[in-house]
Amino acid sequence: MDPLKSKVIDVSGIKVGGAEPFALITGPCQLESLDHSRMMAERIAAACAPTGTRFIFKASYDKANRSSLGSERGLGMEEGLRILDQIKSEFGCPVLTDVHLPDHCAPAAEVCDVLQIPAFLSRQTDLLLAAGETMRAINIKKGQFLAPWDMANVAKKVASTGNETIMLCDRGTSFGYNTLVSDFRGLPTMEATGYPTVFDATHSVQQPGGQGDTSGGQREFAPVLARAAVAVGVSALFIETHQDPDNAPSDGPNMIPVERMEQLIGELRAFDDLRKG
Repeated sequence: MDPLKSKVIDVSGIKVGGAEPFALITGPCQLESLDHSRMMAERIAAACAPTGTRFIFKASYDKANRSSLGSERGLGMEEGLRILDQIKSEFGCPVLTDVHLPDHCAPAAEVCDVLQIPAFLSRQTDLLLAAGETMRAINIKKGQFLAPWDMANVAKKVASTGNETIMLCDRGTSFGYNTLVSDFRGLPTMEATGYPTVFDATHSVQQPGGQGDTSGGQREFAPVLARAAVAVGVSALFIETHQDPDNAPSDGPNMIPVERMEQLIGELRAFDDLRKG
């Protein structure tokens, strides 16, 4: 199970997998406005530039799995896709968003280069098939309740559509109440399927529902887990970021302040170069 021997997929010009440098999936958890997205994309691009790191801009138009009914869900599909299309056009970067229902997939695929299956929905067959049929790249978050080897069956559902541009993403495993743990044996286990593996460093430090009506998190440990993942040889990293995480509309406790991203990316690329060099 050598994680450097996965297939290499093409995500709108970014090579992901094998011995390629890790790709970075990054952006704010939730879309807030076009101006905010543009500002975040500018700062992310600047943070990636010194190392030449290629990034996929990530943000969600709908957060359908919030802890409580009163939590903000986002801008909705129409406005969210309009913003993502603008970011894609202005910055020349691929864009990614979550889909929650089968009928979201085709409209989202008209704009997005990558459709992401949320962890809670990773066994929803109809959603996986609808996403696969778009022939876009699919990033499947491993359910917190699944073993790494269970993801082989998940990937087969998407591949049955003829779409094998698949990434499998670890975002931690349930470990008691309101707690996740990362088992790094899972990365090469998932990559034994032949598909590139992504490590989600920010959601892996989430404390689901840990603040009662919202989720908590320990963002100080996200860089620690990210370094461990690139040392294993992961194909891509998922790191959410924000200019003011403590006041972000969702997942603030997990997100890395954007002013710290350049240094973090530089450190991670050094680990990645050592592993893959």
